[in-house]
Amino acid sequence: MNGLQNTESNGDLDHPTPADKLIVGVDFGTTYSGVAAAYSGSPDEVDIIKTWPGGNGITSDKVPTEISYDLSESPTSSAASITSEKAQAQIKWGFQFKPEETRLRCIKLFLDRNQKLPHFVSPLETAAQLRKCDRTVMDAVSDYLTKIYEHTIQTLTRRYGESFMSTTPVDFVLTVPAVWSDAAKNATLQAAERAGMGNRHDLRLISEPEAAAVYTLKTIQPSGLKEGDNFIVCDAGGGTVDLIAYKITQVSPLRVDESAVGTGGLCGSAFLNYRFEDHVKERIGAERYTNMREKKPKTWMMGLRYFEEFVKRNFNEEEHSEVNVPFPGLPDDEEAGLESGFLIMTAEQVKGIFEPVIEQVVELVDGQVQAIKEKQGRVSGIILVGGFGQSNYLYTRLKQHFNSAPPPAYTDTPKHEDGTALQRQNVEVLQPLHAWTAVVRGAVLRGIEGNLVEKRRSRWHYGTSYATVFDEAKHPMADRYWSPLWERWMVSDRMQWHVAKGTPISADAPISFHYTRNFRPGQSLVVEDDVIGCDSEEAPDAYDKTLINVCTLTTDLNAVPKSLFTRLTTTKGVEFDNLDFELHMKIESADLVFELRVDGVKYGSVQADFH
Repeated sequence: MNGLQNTESNGDLDHPTPADKLIVGVDFGTTYSGVAAAYSGSPDEVDIIKTWPGGNGITSDKVPTEISYDLSESPTSSAASITSEKAQAQIKWGFQFKPEETRLRCIKLFLDRNQKLPHFVSPLETAAQLRKCDRTVMDAVSDYLTKIYEHTIQTLTRRYGESFMSTTPVDFVLTVPAVWSDAAKNATLQAAERAGMGNRHDLRLISEPEAAAVYTLKTIQPSGLKEGDNFIVCDAGGGTVDLIAYKITQVSPLRVDESAVGTGGLCGSAFLNYRFEDHVKERIGAERYTNMREKKPKTWMMGLRYFEEFVKRNFNEEEHSEVNVPFPGLPDDEEAGLESGFLIMTAEQVKGIFEPVIEQVVELVDGQVQAIKEKQGRVSGIILVGGFGQSNYLYTRLKQHFNSAPPPAYTDTPKHEDGTALQRQNVEVLQPLHAWTAVVRGAVLRGIEGNLVEKRRSRWHYGTSYATVFDEAKHPMADRYWSPLWERWMVSDRMQWHVAKGTPISADAPISFHYTRNFRPGQSLVVEDDVIGCDSEEAPDAYDKTLINVCTLTTDLNAVPKSLFTRLTTTKGVEFDNLDFELHMKIESADLVFELRVDGVKYGSVQADFH
C-alpha cells in the first residue's frame, strides 16, 4: 500500500480542469523530512506520504534526513551524473541503513554558515565523508531531495494513475527555517531545482513556523480566534527550534501579520538523545557502554528507540515515577540499575536529561512573549508543533511557566494581585492533533490557498552603500577621494538603510532602493550592486566588517529607453549619460525578489546572486 489514501471526492481525475494541479509540500528537516500532497480539486484532503524505501512495511509520517554513497564506485561530482540508474544504485537514504553504517546526517545545517552547529555535528567528519565520495554539501542536499522527489512522484502515480500525472501540473512548496540567511534559502531553491522539483523561479518557499501557523490557525478558526489575538508558533524539531509570532488581523477569511521577528536556537530533541547516551555511559561504565555499541548494536538501538518513541514523547513526572528502558542481553547489575534486561531510571534522572534543553526552549518562547507585551500586545496562545512539539514534558513545562503565577510575598496588609502575574495566566499552550506534520500540511495549504500573511517583519536591516559629496563635519578626512567626473571631493562606503530590522513589510508594498548611475559613451549598461544586511539592533552609518553582503544584483539597463537617460557634460567637455532608477525588493515568506523600475515602469531583468 502506498502512503496516500484513496478518496472518492476528487471529481473526474481523468479530465482535470485547466486550473487543477497537485500541490506537494516538502519539509526538508534537520533530522527527519516529510512530504504531503493535495489535489486542488479537493483541497481539504491533505495526504501524508507514510511509506518509504527500507521501511520494511512500517509506516512513518517522516523519513530520516540521512544519505550515504557506496564507495566501491564513487559517483562523480556532476549533479547530472546521479540520473543514471547505476549511479542512483550507489545512494542509500532514509530508512535504508543498518544501525552501525556511517551516513551523512544533519546536512541541512551546513547550508547556512551563519548558524552555529550543534556539538554532535562534526564539520571535519562531514567534510571527510563528502571528500571520500567526491561530493559537496550542495551535491548531498540535491541528491537527498532527488530521492525525495522520485519517491513522491512514484507514490503520487500509484495514487492518481499515469494518465492523470502526465496531464496535471505538480507544484512544489519547500519549507525553510525562519532564522536562515537569504543565501541559505537561495541554496535550498537551487538544490530543489537540481532535484527536479521545478524551475527555481516557480518553486515556492515558506518559513517552517509560518507553514505551521497556516495549518494550526486554520484548524482552530473561526470560533477560537479574535482580531488582535497574538499566537506564538514554536516549531520544535530534532535539531532546531524555530519561533514566530502572528497577530490575527481578520478572522474570515483568515489573515495574519507577523507580530515579532522570528527567533530560533539549537535546542531540538536530538540533544536529548545525546544527553541520554551520556547518562547510559555514566550508569553502566564507559567500557561496558563501548562494548555494547560495538558488539551488540541491536541492544543499544532498542534502548535508544524506546527512549525516542516513548520517553521523549510521553514522559510525565506525575505518571512515571520511574522508567524502564530495555537493553536486552545486558547482565543484571544492581549498582548500575540493570535488572532483567532493563535500565531503571527514576523520574529525577529523566528530568535531569530533559531540563537543560527544555529550559532553552522556554527561554526562546518567553522572548517572543515579552517582545509582544512590550508593544502592548495580547498573547492568546502558544502553538507547539514539530517532533519535539509532541513532547508531553515540554507541553507541561510551558504550561507551568506561563500559567502559574508565583505565590505573592507575605505581607500584613492585603494588596491587589500583581497585574503581570494575571497576564501570564492568559497564555494558553496548544498541541495540535498533527503536531509532527503541521509544517508540511501548512506548506500544502499555502500552495493551494495563497498567502495568509499580509505583513512580515524584516529579519535584518537591508541597505546599500553609496558615494556622496565629502562633508568635513560628518566624514573623516582620510576617507575622501577626488572624483574627476563630478569634479568634487567624495567619500564612498556610506550606508543607506532602506529597511530597519523588525519593520512590518507588506508583500504588496516592496522596498525601493534608489540609484544614480553615470555611463560614458560605449560603457556597458549591465551594472552590479550589493545588498548589505545587518543583524545587529543598531545599523552603522558606514560599511564595516560586521555587515553581511547578502547578494549581488546584476541589473541589465539595456531595456530602458535611451530617452530616459540624461546627457551631462563636465567643465572639461567630457560627456556622460546619467540614469536614475529603482530596484524594488519584496520580502516573501522565505525569499527576496527583485525588479528594476524607472519612473515607476518595470524594465529589464535583475539577477540576484546570493553569497
